[in-house]
This record gives sequence, structure tokens and C-alpha cells, in this order.
Amino acid sequence: MIALIQRVSEAAVRVEDETVGAIEQGLLVLLGVEKGDDDAKAKRLMERVTQYRVFEDDAGKMNLSVKDVGGSVLVVSQFTLPADTKKGTRAGFSKGAAPDEARRLYDVFSQLCAEQLPTECGRFAADMKVSLVNDGPVTFWLQV
Repeated sequence: MIALIQRVSEAAVRVEDETVGAIEQGLLVLLGVEKGDDDAKAKRLMERVTQYRVFEDDAGKMNLSVKDVGGSVLVVSQFTLPADTKKGTRAGFSKGAAPDEARRLYDVFSQLCAEQLPTECGRFAADMKVSLVNDGPVTFWLQV
């Protein structure tokens, strides 16, 4: 399971002409689910995302988590993250989980996040338009 996290001052996701999720300060989480992922991995990734220190303390060091700063998360499904890009000019998608299992684990991850801090979500498998202001820019790839 993969989370590409971006520290944002704001982020939103739209489906057609409807905003389905929006946050101010926090993390945009692009979530990819791989074959073999399970609930335990979803829980471990949620712990890493919500506790990962990407926000600056008073000394200007990245020592604070999204929970520490009272931020939110916006979780967006991203089936391309597990893609195999090692060769050629077209990604292979055989490493990704089947859609039903990916949706289930996306929901599990999102619910676990919502138990920890304010959480908004995109719409699984929809054609989404994601907008964000990456603060820094700060972007990290987390994988469990």
C-alpha cells in the first residue's frame, strides 16, 4: 500500500462540477493499493501518514505531524501509484489490487484516518480533478 503525501495549505477534489472533498492545512494523500495489501497494512499506513513529521516547529524543523498541527487529510484513490514503470514507455498495472479489493481498502484507510483527525475523501474510481497548494513544496512517498 502506497501513500504519496503532500503538505498543503489547501486542497480540493472535484467530480464533474461538484466539490466532493476539500481541506485547508493538512495532507493530500494519494493512495495506491497493491495486490496482497490487507487491513493491517491499511492501519500501519494510516499510522505513518497521521504521525509523519512534515510540518515545521518553532525552530523551523520538520518535527510536527498533521495531528500535532490540528490539520486535516484529503484521501484520493490513485490506481497509477503501484504501476510498473521500470521499462518501456507505457506503465503496467498488474501490481495493483483488483478494483473491489482496492475500494474496500481505500474505505478502510479513509475510515481509520477519520478516527484520528478530520478527513475528506475523493470518489473512488471517478474521473477527479484535484487542486492543491503544495506548501514547501513538501512531498513524501510512504509504502508499507
